[in-house]
Amino acid sequence: MSDGVLTMDGEVEQPLTMSFADLAAFAATEQIADVSRFHPSRKGDGVTLEALLQRARPKPSATYLTLHSTTDNFHASVPLAAIRGEAILVYRLDGNPLPVKNGGPFRFLIKDPAACHTDELDDCANVKFVDRIELTAGKGLDNRPETDDEHEKLHGGKGD
Repeated sequence: MSDGVLTMDGEVEQPLTMSFADLAAFAATEQIADVSRFHPSRKGDGVTLEALLQRARPKPSATYLTLHSTTDNFHASVPLAAIRGEAILVYRLDGNPLPVKNGGPFRFLIKDPAACHTDELDDCANVKFVDRIELTAGKGLDNRPETDDEHEKLHGGKGD
């Protein structure tokens, strides 16, 4: 896992490298307080995906957003148009960086996802330990589970 640094790159005009302090400096209108109102089992505060995209400026060729977690070698690629107004990057809990036990340093949340492996915007696209967000022309690397057995192996019955 990165040391609390998030990279946003790929099909963007302005690649970004952001820390906790960078995200905390986003305007109040770009911040989302208390993500538990969208996901009762999740805690913390975040910034909107739209705020990140405004800074990175996606190229017209960018059609997918691919989330990478090198910590657990997990990757999810979702249609950019469908996710723009629905996603939050959680980075803070109680004023401090999001702890690893909560999926930190960065956790990607979709406000209203489908059940895992039922849709491209499923609950398994709520990726923990995110260290890179890549915009791609077409679907990028995606190793989310496709069957019930694969899903059970990934989550080990924890639903995380």
